[in-house]
Amino acid sequence: MLYLSSTLLLAATCLLVSTGAEITTTCGPHVHRLSCETGVIRVQTALYGRANGETCSGGKTDAELANTACSLEGADDIIQTRCNGKKVCELNKSIFPTDPCSDTFKYLETTYICIPATHLITCEHSMAHLKCGDGLVISVLGADFGRRDETTCSFKKPKEQITNVSCSNPTKKVAERCNLKENCTMRASSSVFEDSCVDTYKYLEVSYVCVNPPS
Repeated sequence: MLYLSSTLLLAATCLLVSTGAEITTTCGPHVHRLSCETGVIRVQTALYGRANGETCSGGKTDAELANTACSLEGADDIIQTRCNGKKVCELNKSIFPTDPCSDTFKYLETTYICIPATHLITCEHSMAHLKCGDGLVISVLGADFGRRDETTCSFKKPKEQITNVSCSNPTKKVAERCNLKENCTMRASSSVFEDSCVDTYKYLEVSYVCVNPPS
């Protein structure tokens, strides 16, 4: 999620370079995947529900498609928290707390762009160093402490410590400590971040940009 003041957000936006927005639409309970070949994800809009009668309509009854004003409030914030600042983000409808319209066949549609940023991964118990030069300051786009694959930070680790790839804990602690600083160091540790999966060896994933300090 973007943990930025409005001034920092405007400054960061001025640095964005994008070839245009990407749109991903996933029908029903299947995997929703966002990815950036270069740069990191910044979610612009997200819809969980139904806004028309055509999208994901194959094999559905008229009753399942009739409600075209179905939208989960806060879906944008949930997807931003999960995906902003990552190169790849996979999720499904299970991340949403409620069903906005139980009798309607829903889809998840996300519009996002890929932005240039520093993407940093720090293995658990190591130190993460965020650095900006030339009078610029740190603006954190997103941070997550957990595990999303079996290969990152896995050298000589027991198999049972790296198999839980659904260990994800988005955090704003990096932004709270590092935003507006030229340099910042944090320990990738369960004593600093909430431990959502005790027996898993985790890593800290951070994306940030360097921006002009607010006047």
